[in-house]
Amino acid sequence: MRADRLIRVLFVLQAHESVTAARLAAELEVSVATARRDLEALSMSGVPVYPQPGRGGGWRLLGGARTNLTGLTEPESTALFALLGQTHGNAAEAASGIRKLLAALPTTFRSSAERAIGSTVNDGGRWGDAPRTTPHAVSTIQRAIAAGAAVDVCYRDRSAVAMTPLGVAARSGRWYLLASPGDKPRLYRVDRITAISIRADEARTPPDFDLRAAWAAAVAEVESLRGSSSADVLVKDFATTALLDRFGVQASVQDAAADGGARVEVRAQSSKALAEQLAGWTAAIEVVGPPEVRAALAELGARLVDRYG
Repeated sequence: MRADRLIRVLFVLQAHESVTAARLAAELEVSVATARRDLEALSMSGVPVYPQPGRGGGWRLLGGARTNLTGLTEPESTALFALLGQTHGNAAEAASGIRKLLAALPTTFRSSAERAIGSTVNDGGRWGDAPRTTPHAVSTIQRAIAAGAAVDVCYRDRSAVAMTPLGVAARSGRWYLLASPGDKPRLYRVDRITAISIRADEARTPPDFDLRAAWAAAVAEVESLRGSSSADVLVKDFATTALLDRFGVQASVQDAAADGGARVEVRAQSSKALAEQLAGWTAAIEVVGPPEVRAALAELGARLVDRYG
């Protein structure tokens, strides 16, 4: 379980002046690659962990063996707890590990650390292709939530708007901000935020706000818009799993097909969008209906032939 393991990484770093990824992997009983990813995750989250190259090098916690958890600064503890809040695994183990680490923090940091834990949802669902990097704005949003502060957000090419940040959520590697510029929470793609800054004034977070419930409601609303058009598709056996994975909740198996494949219903926001998404599956599927999707596919094919002949 990653949250508990990250705490153990910190304890190992406190106990030794320098630790190689191989030694850490042996102590935690994980692979060297996993140990290295954990060390990099702590470093990227703002915890003072850094590598020292060369002979006798390894990963060090700033201050070496003398550093303890109460030596973390408030921004460092906020970053760490935001990271722990993103982990998957056994909920009881995560809660136990986080409680232990909370108890080791200075009292003045605990309220912001607790807010940081609840600032993030890591959703395992899928919306399109996953981006490769996490936008820098994510950590700014998490710091603002931990501090209980409002933010100024420039979204796309619009001027800055003051908002109450309510939480961030990751889905398919893409990050979203749930924020309240008024009375109702709204969903924003973090990669479309062109500038963000933390304000001096206090955020007005509703006392009964539930991030996970609000995120689930936002996902349901988006999915309802994305799934307003549907198509009936015959899928060959070798491609059924891949197609279902690609469309996620916007696909459902209706029944088995005669050739061992499946009859699948897929959904998108329009017939044109369905045709564009299904065009690359021509060798593995046949779109049975409706006529609008078949016509959109034929039009798309005609344009391709016209251009590439």
